Amino acid sequence: MILHAALALLDERGGQGLGMRALASRLGVTPMSLYHHVEDHAGLLRALSDEVYAKVLKGIEAHGTCREDIREILIRYHDAVRRHPQLTLAIFATPAAFAGVTREITDRLTALLQTVTPEPELWRDILIDHAHGSGLPSSGDGTFTAPTAPDDSAYRRALDCLLDSLAT
Repeated sequence: MILHAALALLDERGGQGLGMRALASRLGVTPMSLYHHVEDHAGLLRALSDEVYAKVLKGIEAHGTCREDIREILIRYHDAVRRHPQLTLAIFATPAAFAGVTREITDRLTALLQTVTPEPELWRDILIDHAHGSGLPSSGDGTFTAPTAPDDSAYRRALDCLLDSLAT
């Protein structure tokens, strides 16, 4: 319930709108009562990212090649970024929030890339930055909103081009 309300606030108001007071008000509780469930704002963001990004790595080992696994992780991650762009931006603004599942995604991509390139960290950063760049659609006024349509075909085509160039 806390995470659901926090994610709704974040999606509606952005990172600046997700404070403990605003969340407590939304839930009809005192701000101090939230600290029984989350340690601080960064802890709340970590819990939200664990919730939102949980499906990114689920069942990936069942695929085949490293390329397929890398592609599937990035498509799932891109989808999560598109659905909740404000969460991604809040994590960027709060380095202490980068942990848990977001760290696991980064580590898994790095390990997979080590098997296909001598520069796994460089390629990880390129591929993740590409997912962010196409997953954080700007409204033109500097704000980021969730997309209205789930079409990610351009992202997938570009990702395939990047992965093809990685293999050469």
